[in-house]
Amino acid sequence: MLDQFTIATKGGVVLWDKKYTEMAGTPANTLIQTELIPAGGGEQQQTRARRYTTGPYAVQWTFANELNVIFVAVYQKILQLPYMDELLRAVKRHFVRRFEDEIRALGATTTEAGGGAAMVAAFPDFGAFDEEFENVWRAVEERDRRERAAGRVGGTPRRFEDTRKFQTTAKGAMAEMAELAEAKDVAFSDAASGRRQAPRMRAWSGRKGGGGGDAAGKKAKKGAKENRVWGDRVTKEAMAALDYGRSSDAADSGPDERAAAAALVDERAKGTRTADGVYEVADVAERAGEGAAGFVLLDDEEGDDGGDRGSESSSGLLGMFRSLTRGRVLTAEVLAEPMVRMREHLANKNVAAEIADQICQTVAKGMVGVRVGGLHSIRALVEQHMEVALTRILTPVSSTDIIRDIDHTRTHGARRPYTMAFVGVNGVGKSTNLSKVCYWLLQNNKRVLVAACDTFRSGAVEQLRVHVRNLRALAGSDNVEIFERGYGKDSAAIAKDAIAFAAASDFDVVLIDTAGRMQDNEPLMRALAKLVSVNAPDKILFVGEALVGNEAVDQLLKFNQALRDFSGQANPRHIDAIILTKFDTIDDRVGAALSMTYTTGQPIVFVGTGQTYTDLRKMNVAQVIRALLR
Repeated sequence: MLDQFTIATKGGVVLWDKKYTEMAGTPANTLIQTELIPAGGGEQQQTRARRYTTGPYAVQWTFANELNVIFVAVYQKILQLPYMDELLRAVKRHFVRRFEDEIRALGATTTEAGGGAAMVAAFPDFGAFDEEFENVWRAVEERDRRERAAGRVGGTPRRFEDTRKFQTTAKGAMAEMAELAEAKDVAFSDAASGRRQAPRMRAWSGRKGGGGGDAAGKKAKKGAKENRVWGDRVTKEAMAALDYGRSSDAADSGPDERAAAAALVDERAKGTRTADGVYEVADVAERAGEGAAGFVLLDDEEGDDGGDRGSESSSGLLGMFRSLTRGRVLTAEVLAEPMVRMREHLANKNVAAEIADQICQTVAKGMVGVRVGGLHSIRALVEQHMEVALTRILTPVSSTDIIRDIDHTRTHGARRPYTMAFVGVNGVGKSTNLSKVCYWLLQNNKRVLVAACDTFRSGAVEQLRVHVRNLRALAGSDNVEIFERGYGKDSAAIAKDAIAFAAASDFDVVLIDTAGRMQDNEPLMRALAKLVSVNAPDKILFVGEALVGNEAVDQLLKFNQALRDFSGQANPRHIDAIILTKFDTIDDRVGAALSMTYTTGQPIVFVGTGQTYTDLRKMNVAQVIRALLR
């Protein structure tokens, strides 16, 4: 257990301190007097975490050399805390990221005023770091626990008897033979007790040793054999046994089925209702499991093996601009090298290469000709240009209020239903996210018809039946139904019939599920263009994975091209919005969101973050920008 954590300058000024128990002596002061001052605490090799013991305590520390700040952790030396190095690095990252400007200003004040009253008056308030430190500590401990559970860090090594090499030894071979013999004895004992008989033993008992009773049983069984029914005639009993659609009715769903459906809803992930009663999905930054207030543990991009975090990158990617552009007028030549590094950084975040290059050109063009007067102005300048460029790309330029669009269509569209088509490549989660959108619409009291227009993939219709059955059980009503015509049919015709049925039955929304298709499959792309041209959906939603990089650009460009080339209309349609799936699997590699939005100019209306019906989120532009620049 941690006893004390102290953050101080190398001159001995304590910036932040936290004690968890009464301590014997002052281990941190002893460390400075006996280890750091004699060894020269500012040396480059001191940046990594070190360990020192004094009395009953173990002391570990690390430096942020550019800021002349030391981070010290004190705990009982009898404890084994293997995550302490990571805790020191994580606290350093968060503290420097949050208070770098204040620490630099404090250093400048100390130099100019020589300490004294001026320094006391200018001393910043670092008390706001208390809560963030607790979050960092919990996150590091949780990460260490998970890694130990997975056997990756400090796990107990396997015994030699549990390895394959042991099986190749004489002792291992004898042990294996003993296990086989024991298994054989168990099988024979089971057979003797009537629990289980081997096929050979059953055959033997039928031939000899008083098998008359078995023969009589066989004759009786043979005499009871039913006649085979030939032709197309099917009995009512057979039809009832094969009718799996009856269980989809809400009235027929029992308590067990409703309980099973309720397990597909995460109560912690539910959204909120506005003053108007509209149910809104939660923000992507509010997903459960991130700690207090959506806390995210910063990653160390420098790997902590480069020594001085601030020598070239004291604040992530932005630090390299300080060392390259200090006190000069920025020109294209000066910015050439940092822009190359920025392109590499964005590519590592899953941004498509061409898009990363264009964004860097935009940022560089805005910085050329600017005179840089100091470190603080460099950071502010780079952050300003990057945030402006990324915010302009990611901010929606069209309406993302689907509920308002539905109400407007129902009011001014002769009571016709609002139609949404879900398109995309294979395996990205179109049907799953269609069901999440359906749950969201049901929470807003909309009647929804799901059109099963994926007549190509085996099991696609059955998958939607299961979703509709679960959603009806959750809603406790018949506000959601499925419209299907089986397999091998024209998907455009099915969608047209579904829309007509929805209009006649007073449904508010029609969700059209389409077959997954690769962007280079021309026959399937022609079929998709036909579906769009014939039915003119109000919203065409492209469902794409957050895991892809350059592939996202290719998919979107070719889908839009197919809708344009194969539509046969003067004003062809294009993708109207994007749903980004599997967003919970990418950590901070959020480049696909930037690539897709930049390619189409259309907004990301939803983000899929899990497997339950409530795992649907809104895109948080600020969070994406922070992740890209981290």
